[in-house]
Amino acid sequence: MMISRLFIDQLAKIKASSLLVYNIITRPTTIFLDSVRYIGQLTLLLGQTLGWIFTPPFKGERILTQAKRIGPGSFFMAALIAFFVGMIITLQMAYQMVSLSAEIYIPNIVAVSITRELSPVLTALIVAGRIGAGITAEIGSMTVTDQVDALRAFAVNPVKYLVVPRFLALIVMLPILTVFADLIGILGGFVICVFKLSISPLMYMTMVLKSLAVKDVVTGLVKTIFFGMIIALVGCHQGLTVKAGAEGVGRATTVSVVVSFIMIIISDCMFAILFYFIFGSQ
Repeated sequence: MMISRLFIDQLAKIKASSLLVYNIITRPTTIFLDSVRYIGQLTLLLGQTLGWIFTPPFKGERILTQAKRIGPGSFFMAALIAFFVGMIITLQMAYQMVSLSAEIYIPNIVAVSITRELSPVLTALIVAGRIGAGITAEIGSMTVTDQVDALRAFAVNPVKYLVVPRFLALIVMLPILTVFADLIGILGGFVICVFKLSISPLMYMTMVLKSLAVKDVVTGLVKTIFFGMIIALVGCHQGLTVKAGAEGVGRATTVSVVVSFIMIIISDCMFAILFYFIFGSQ
């Protein structure tokens, strides 16, 4: 009896070990296939959205309503974060630059880093957390309460009615928010440079304008258009595919924010590589 029990215990351990090895081997493959499937679903939704954008009737008031919610509603938070990020970058640069007597070049670094990378990415993350989650919750609630099915019953396409206004509002308002974030972030650096590092206001603005090129601002704004597309598509897709009632809406909202953050960072890395090969060290 004791021998048979030990034998059964050994078999159980071998089975558990084999299952663990199987999971370790198959888990990455499953994650990869799920990611490819998800990107494919987003691509299909993008195609439907682009098709319905140019299909009448055109409801401009719905786009303006969403734009008002995205732009003015997110301005204060984006401006506040951009201002303090500008101050933080300037202070961190000051540690090394002052020791090298090169503090005069801090405005150059602050202006370029904010306009190229920090302002577009941080603004997109703010909007993804605030607006993307709201889009998923709103559309998800409509889905679980059969309001989306009611739209189809009345021959109203959900993509045309729900996705297109949010899509257009995001790709228009996110670059505008980024422009203001650029200016306010540079203002944050101005405060530290002028009142802490004793750089004159005229010298600060001269160095900023001298260091910035049109490509620095344009590359940042081009990225935000794609960031807005990501936020809109992920938020709407999660809302339209939500299941399991209120619990499913909460889960979809969390997934929407996480996926948007990941896709924004990955796409920003891809754009950085692309723009480097296009513009090089010019």
